[in-house]
Amino acid sequence: MKVKDILQGKNRGVVTTTPETQVGEAMGILIRHKISCLPVLDHNNQLIGIVSDKDIFRRIHESGEDFKSCPVGDIMTSNLIIGVPDDEISYIAGLMTENRIRHVPILEDKQLKGMVSVGDIVKTQMLETKIENRYLKQYIEGSYPG
Repeated sequence: MKVKDILQGKNRGVVTTTPETQVGEAMGILIRHKISCLPVLDHNNQLIGIVSDKDIFRRIHESGEDFKSCPVGDIMTSNLIIGVPDDEISYIAGLMTENRIRHVPILEDKQLKGMVSVGDIVKTQMLETKIENRYLKQYIEGSYPG
């Protein structure tokens, strides 16, 4: 299965922010949308970073009380690992595992097309296993239509 198959199955768009957004506001966006990271786009809608709940926790720990007014651009991760719609899900899963990340932005022609999360990977693998098990059971029982 490819990344584009996961993106087609997602019903919502990608929630994003800008580097000028204050961390306190970014926290509200994450909580409101029940997500754990925000892609950061510049004024030309180009992806320049990601700010995650972990980035915010780190900032809180390091700075104490002044974290809310800090701009997202100061704490975002800007050295990004990205994918493209034609990547295999297994490749993206390997990237996540190897780099200890939970989200991979998907770009096409430098435009953000979506995000793939660890949850998306797990759901996809569970579905593929369920389908494979069904066909194996049918084959063993002799009821496979092929």
